[in-house]
Amino acid sequence: MKLSLKTIKAATTQHDLRWQAVLARDATYDGRFYYSVSTTGIYCRPSCGARRPKPEHVDFHASPQDAEQAGFKPCKRCKPNQPPLAEQQAVMVANACNMIEQADHAFSLEQLAQQAGISSFHFHRIFKAITGLTPKAYTSAHLHKRVRMGLKQSDSVTAAIFDAGYQASSRFYEYSTSVLGMTPSRFRAGGLKMQIRFAVAECSLGAILVASTTKGVCAILLGDDPESLLHELEDTFPHAELLGGDAGFEEMVAQVVGLIEAPGLGLSLPLDIQGTAFQQRVWQLLRDIPPGTTATYTEIAAKLGSPRAVRAVASACAANKLAVAIPCHRVVRRDGHLAGYRWGIARKRALLDKESGLECEDQ
Repeated sequence: MKLSLKTIKAATTQHDLRWQAVLARDATYDGRFYYSVSTTGIYCRPSCGARRPKPEHVDFHASPQDAEQAGFKPCKRCKPNQPPLAEQQAVMVANACNMIEQADHAFSLEQLAQQAGISSFHFHRIFKAITGLTPKAYTSAHLHKRVRMGLKQSDSVTAAIFDAGYQASSRFYEYSTSVLGMTPSRFRAGGLKMQIRFAVAECSLGAILVASTTKGVCAILLGDDPESLLHELEDTFPHAELLGGDAGFEEMVAQVVGLIEAPGLGLSLPLDIQGTAFQQRVWQLLRDIPPGTTATYTEIAAKLGSPRAVRAVASACAANKLAVAIPCHRVVRRDGHLAGYRWGIARKRALLDKESGLECEDQ
C-alpha cells in the first residue's frame, strides 16, 4: 500500500528528536532550534505553551532568520525572535543589581520593579531565584560592603555611613557589630585596640591557625605554611592587637584539632561568624549536614528556596573562613565529584574519608 505524503511527513517528524522536545516543551532546547507550523504560518520556540500542532504540519529551523526566510512569522506568545526568557530575566536582574550598586541611596522594591517593568511580586520572585537573595537583602549586603570600604578610607565614621547610602546612622549602628564583627570605629582603624587571640598548631591536614575575638572563634585556617596563615590574619585586621594564646586558648585549639581528627565529636565552641545575609544562610545549612554525609550545591540552593543560586552557594562556601566548624567540605557536585575547596581538594577528600570511616579501614 502506497503511503501518502502526509503520512510520510508525520512519521518523519515523529522520529525526529526535536519533535520530542516540542512535545515536552523542553526549554533547554530554546535557541538550539525553532519549529514552524504550516497551517498557522508562525514559528515558535520548543518550549512554547501554545497548542501542539499535528506533526505533518511541522518543519524545523536552525534560527529565527531561517524560519522568516521560509515565510513564517514569530509567535506572539513565545516571541522566538527575542532573547530567551531566562536570558531576559538575567539581564533584568543584572540591571537592577547595577542600579542598586551605583545609587547613593536605597531603592524600594516598588521602585526596582517599576524600573524593570513588571509587578513587585514577580520581580521579587525572579530576583531571589537568580541571585539567591531578596532585593532587600542584596541592598543591605551592598550597603554593608560600601560601609566597610568607606570606613577604611574616611576620617569620619558618620560620613562613611551616610556616604554608603544609609538615611540614618542609627539604622546601621543597630546591626553594626554583626556586620563588622566590631564597632565601626574599631573597624575603621583596622581593628585598632581590638584583641584577637590566635595560635598555630599541627594536625593531620598540615598547619592550622585558630583565631578568636571576644565573641568567639572568627577564623580556622588550614595550610602548609604557618607563616602564610598568620599573614592572612594580619591582612584582615592590620591594626588589631594579635595575642598568642594562653593555656586556656591552647585548649580551644585542641578542641578544633580534635574536630578534624574525630568529626563525630562535634564542636561546642562559640563562633564569631561574619558574612552577608546570604552567606550566613548557606553556612547555617552546612552546619546542619551530619558528619559522614554530603549534600550537593543544588540541594543547598533548593533548601534556600533559590534553586538557581547554585553558583552563589559555591561562592559562599569559598568565602568560609571557619574550616571544619562550618563544614563546606561536605558539599559536592551533583555527580558526586569533589569540587573546589579553599584549602585544597586533598584536604577535602581527607576530611570526608575521616568522616566516612574510610581512613580507619585503610589502616
